[in-house]
Amino acid sequence: GSNVLRMSSGIQIKKKTAAQKSKTRSSESQPKPSDKLNPKTIDPFRAYSQPPSAFSATYARGGIPCRLVHGSVNHKLQWECPPETVPFDPLLLTLAEGLRETKHPYTFVSKEGFKELLLVEGAAEKAIPLLPRLVPVLKAALAHADDEVFGRGLDALVQLSAVVGPSLNDHLKLLLTNLLKRLMDKKYREKVTVALQKLEHCGGKVS
Repeated sequence: GSNVLRMSSGIQIKKKTAAQKSKTRSSESQPKPSDKLNPKTIDPFRAYSQPPSAFSATYARGGIPCRLVHGSVNHKLQWECPPETVPFDPLLLTLAEGLRETKHPYTFVSKEGFKELLLVEGAAEKAIPLLPRLVPVLKAALAHADDEVFGRGLDALVQLSAVVGPSLNDHLKLLLTNLLKRLMDKKYREKVTVALQKLEHCGGKVS
């Protein structure tokens, strides 16, 4: 009897390593179904430290005027009305909130929507008055334990900096601790270094 047991446990171990291999091979950007079940990604304290984002509720109500269009190769956003006609307050803030989402399609819609909204004509004038409210929301994304959320927050910050320039300077000190923390992480060192250079280039000295 013990032989059979040993064999079956050997088979289970084999299966597990194969699953681990395929997990690392799968593309990083797709959320992996196993993440939901992975105890590492379930943070028991998150419920206390972060209120759930209003983004998914707003999206479900139709309050986000853009939708994900599935392409065969790339997804893209479709706006229900031209993005330049959309009020930045509250949409830019809502999209920034959405950067903390970890589920598809919210992840794509918030990241792409934030970027495209900042590309409209006159984006700087519309975004600058929102900085005092926008920066704490970006800070929450940068402080998030999820690497992909941090990455989206970092990209959004760089995009914002390119639009508002030196106006962001006063607010950057709020974010620096989060950036410097990831700078210690080998995986993020290069990305954060590049981001800091871009912030400096757009806004002046980051000290």
